[in-house]
Amino acid sequence: MLLIPQIPRNFSLRSWGDRLYQVSKSRLDQIEIQNRKVARLLCQLIPAQCPFERDLILFGRIIAHIPPLCKLNPFYEEIMMLRFKALQFLADVCREDVTIYC
Repeated sequence: MLLIPQIPRNFSLRSWGDRLYQVSKSRLDQIEIQNRKVARLLCQLIPAQCPFERDLILFGRIIAHIPPLCKLNPFYEEIMMLRFKALQFLADVCREDVTIYC
């Protein structure tokens, strides 16, 4: 016999998604950088600028422009803040030159 779990009456996929989104954002905000290797890895993996913005050029003329799609990412600000925390850790605590990551 197959048992199907009962779904609560007030269950909404949208509210569940919103809750998951808020929890994920707050978890990203709470990450503290305390390891030099992790900080370096984050600075290498997270680009300083959006890598997707492009001008499509044909015969020397711009035929289309692809906007920076990173801004459409709902976690863009949290990820950039994480990169900033890593850069700040390397510069302030480890006394490293962070210009190589810019």
